[in-house]
Amino acid sequence: MAGFSYKDAGFAVGIVEKKKVINGNDISTGDVIIGLSSSGLHSNGFSLVRKVLFDKAKLDVNSKIKAIDGTIGDELLKPTRIYVKSISNLLRHYKRKKVIKGMAHITGGGLIDNIPRILPQGCSVRITKGKWPVPEIFKVIQKKGKIDEDEMYHVLNMGIGMVLIVSKHFSSSIMKKLKRMKEDAFIIGKVVRGNKKVEMV
Repeated sequence: MAGFSYKDAGFAVGIVEKKKVINGNDISTGDVIIGLSSSGLHSNGFSLVRKVLFDKAKLDVNSKIKAIDGTIGDELLKPTRIYVKSISNLLRHYKRKKVIKGMAHITGGGLIDNIPRILPQGCSVRITKGKWPVPEIFKVIQKKGKIDEDEMYHVLNMGIGMVLIVSKHFSSSIMKKLKRMKEDAFIIGKVVRGNKKVEMV
């Protein structure tokens, strides 16, 4: 008898008025970068993660490491954080288009690969490492895999799951609002002159 296999797939479709689209065109030098914390890996970079933890370090899903709570399996299965409620609240509050100028979901690559997609010509981003806590799982992966730090920021979110690029004049009020919504948010950098690059300093 022939076997059958099933694959589930899901997607979402949305609609927005053209004048309300946030496409990054209004981003300019001096704008502030706000990072919202991730819960961990966010199901991203698992080819590298499996190679390091399972093939190279010879761990398995039941292995425990002092640096993290629970097992490797528990850590890898942590749900991806969803930011829609907080972002929607911000957009309703700051209706002017030039307050929140750009947004980047840090998935399918890290900070270095995702942020340039929303930058206009003439702009780059300078991010200061150490402005947010990096979850221990990333440190474990880097150490056991002997991975260059630059590669880590290319492939993994390193503790930042969503980035907002906002007007510097509103950055303090946006941070206060995010804190009131119980979001772990950090000012992690700024927009500088450049050619759509991310500089980690």
